[in-house]
Amino acid sequence: MQQLREKQHNQLIEAAIRSEEGERYRIAELLHDEVGALLSSSRIFLVEMNTQSFSQTDKNDHTKVKSMIDESIHKVRGISHNLHSTILKEFGLNEAIRNFMAKVADGPGLKSSVETDEKYQVSNAEADLAVYRIIQELTNNLLKHAHPSLIEITSELKEKELKFCLLHNGNGLTQEQFEELRYRPAGLGLKNIQNRMILLKGNIHFTKQASGKYAIELTIPVIQ
Repeated sequence: MQQLREKQHNQLIEAAIRSEEGERYRIAELLHDEVGALLSSSRIFLVEMNTQSFSQTDKNDHTKVKSMIDESIHKVRGISHNLHSTILKEFGLNEAIRNFMAKVADGPGLKSSVETDEKYQVSNAEADLAVYRIIQELTNNLLKHAHPSLIEITSELKEKELKFCLLHNGNGLTQEQFEELRYRPAGLGLKNIQNRMILLKGNIHFTKQASGKYAIELTIPVIQ
């Protein structure tokens, strides 16, 4: 009976995660095909506008609006790619993580480094997607709550296990704090992470290092 309950629980988690991924793809396509198309059309209209009769103030405003549309197009494209995980499908887990962290650290106040084990190749597309979403969720949680100035991600493939470590210098969590927070209604992100780890049959562990930094360690069985 216990095994049956666990199986049913895991099936519910898997169905919820599949539904979430389906919604991500739907939103990504809407952003790319509709919002992106509208922004691109607006940009063309703006560029082709005759500004010769404009005052200098109007010309400056015109330039600002064009710059804002360009930035919006860039952001929509970036959000769409993150939701759709295009790079993950085309180039694999390691490159997807590097690309994501490069975007996250694109600006002042945060430095990041990614050193992944290049011996790891795609073993299971769904498992890789789950790992990628976990890394995304953990990083977003760190930026939102821990406010680090440094995030270092490393991975190691050892026998039939893939191990990740996210090391940061922000206000981190211990394992006890994680266990407490993930059951709170506001801890939806942590609960999503735990659900994905359950399906991966992996482990997640939060520790405070002697250096004062915090580490988040993921251990995931490699499915051949």
